[in-house]
Amino acid sequence: MNEIISKDGPAKASRHKSAAREYIEAFGFALIIALVMRASIVQAYVIPSGSMIPTLQIGDHVLVNKVRYGLRVPDSLFGVKVPGLPLGQYLCRFQSVRRGDVIVLVSPVDGIDLIKRVIAIPGDSVMVKGGKIILNGRATDDPHAHFEVADQNRTPSQIKNPRDNFGAFDQRTGELLGPVTVPPGKLFVMGDNRDNSFDSRYWGFADLGAVEGRAIMVYWSWDSTARATIPPIRWGRFGHIID
Repeated sequence: MNEIISKDGPAKASRHKSAAREYIEAFGFALIIALVMRASIVQAYVIPSGSMIPTLQIGDHVLVNKVRYGLRVPDSLFGVKVPGLPLGQYLCRFQSVRRGDVIVLVSPVDGIDLIKRVIAIPGDSVMVKGGKIILNGRATDDPHAHFEVADQNRTPSQIKNPRDNFGAFDQRTGELLGPVTVPPGKLFVMGDNRDNSFDSRYWGFADLGAVEGRAIMVYWSWDSTARATIPPIRWGRFGHIID
């Protein structure tokens, strides 16, 4: 009789321990799935600069669809780079990146996240001349472009800088000769605020594989530039669809 009791006791304790362990493992697995979904399906970003004004304001909080273009492995797992894993690579593709899309991508300069608008895709010929975009041989409508300094107020040196000109240049004279073709696997991107955006005009083409997703909506916004203890909320920005 004593043997039966002594056997049942440890067995019950073992079952309780197994149940507790199962709960912990299930919770841990659910947490991992939630974090992976956050990093791979939809993610929130905060706009810290004015490079996309007026489309996006400083202090806008935007949602980014990270499966619009395909399934992409996050650039890190909980901020840690794991050797041997295909971090930052697409496992499969769904839709193509299109001209006009507002995308989040990894900067080729310093690896930080950028938000820019796609101007030209692989195979396009592109040139910026006098601040105007010439795409595939034709001047294109550019309704999202914003210039903080009006053309008539620009100095000769400003008119010649990358803000206004991009393409093939004469290395001897610096003269703009014509357009360049976007290579395979690359994109030409610009910020809507053309006077205040560090983009493809300065550092060249972006890597198509560095695109993390497409910005879809502003879900929260406050004027972080205001001199106030509590920045005023921009109620009118809530639910704003990004186009």
